[in-house]
Amino acid sequence: MLQVAYIREHKEEVIKRLAIKNFDAKDIIEELIALDEKRRNTQSENDAILADSNKLSKEIGMLYKSGNTEEANAKKAETAELKEKTKALHIVLSETQEALQNKLVQIPNVPNESVPAGKSEEDNEIISQEGTLPNLGENAKPHWELVAEKNIIDFELGVKIAGAGFPVYRGKGARLQRALINYFLDKNTDAGYEEIMPPHLVNEASGFGTGQLPDKEGQMYHATEDNLYLIPTAEVPVTNIFRDVIVKKENFPIKCTAYTPCFRREAGSYGKDVRGLNRLHQFDKVEIVQIQHPEESYKTLDTMVEHVANILRELGLPFRILRLCGGDLSFTSALTFDFEVYSAAQDKWLEVSSVSNFESYQSNRLKLRFKDEDKKTKLCHSLNGSSLALPRIMAALLENYQDADGINIPAVLVPYCGFDKI
Repeated sequence: MLQVAYIREHKEEVIKRLAIKNFDAKDIIEELIALDEKRRNTQSENDAILADSNKLSKEIGMLYKSGNTEEANAKKAETAELKEKTKALHIVLSETQEALQNKLVQIPNVPNESVPAGKSEEDNEIISQEGTLPNLGENAKPHWELVAEKNIIDFELGVKIAGAGFPVYRGKGARLQRALINYFLDKNTDAGYEEIMPPHLVNEASGFGTGQLPDKEGQMYHATEDNLYLIPTAEVPVTNIFRDVIVKKENFPIKCTAYTPCFRREAGSYGKDVRGLNRLHQFDKVEIVQIQHPEESYKTLDTMVEHVANILRELGLPFRILRLCGGDLSFTSALTFDFEVYSAAQDKWLEVSSVSNFESYQSNRLKLRFKDEDKKTKLCHSLNGSSLALPRIMAALLENYQDADGINIPAVLVPYCGFDKI
């Protein structure tokens, strides 16, 4: 979340930039600043009373020592009154702080100045495109037909076991899925990311720390008896490793990667765009996370974008990179680049990665800090990206690499899966 001091000092700028996200912040920020003023005034009044109480306590001690019991008792009655005042002020202060916090969590992150205006994904800015779009001819099949023919992914069996959106990978389909996971992890660890195997469920504090709660609880699977949430992405448990941590400046950047299954309810998803692997309730993803010094975070974002691009180049998939407009930017992100690969049989672009800089928005929730040269404690910047989400990568590979004899495997994956054709 944003810092109150930053909002107070840059009120007009925050309101202006949040309008890029199509968020009208004027009223809520006015309310927040009023609450902060009340909080500060209440705190000042309480501090003054505590100072008077401490002064009286010293005077009472001296009066008792000098034998002036009557005056000491009179002043003791004054301290009792002051204590009652501080009790009342503590209640006001607690209620004001809670109201202030409730307002803060409703305000999204301020977008970076480079974020274009726009209402939806239709307004995202295409900044680059690479690779030749394959021409497969009229007999090209979508992946949901290919996997049924080859018996490598079974959607109906998944429905039987769990429900729609929970596919069963089998045979060479399972091996190809595992090959992609291992390949992505190797690419990331070779680039200096530490591999992490985190829990697949998180508590409420972890969901709050990275911004999933209270914003996205409707999209998360909730184990109500234990009040735990199935993770929507490895970003949540991995970033929360650093909750309540003060990072040593010499340890920047901190780089982590993790493979996990991901769980998303995707409520309201229907139609042709969710066929096959296009949108699932459970899917595999390899994630990269970095914790960085604020002065270096946008250089780091560029290196993360290039890292993902290199993986797609090695896979031989045509891809494009988009800068998300304000209307498509997530609640917590300051700047996001999406990667889309071209799916030949569907004749459409499929999103496979989002690489984002959250600046200090998550870190403020996480209390993730570092000490600068001036010995002052400051908030770190956090970044994350998909490297990569597997379902649509798998869909594009199956469709783009099909021929009359089957499905070819990209050369870079052959050592991982042990076969070159399905």
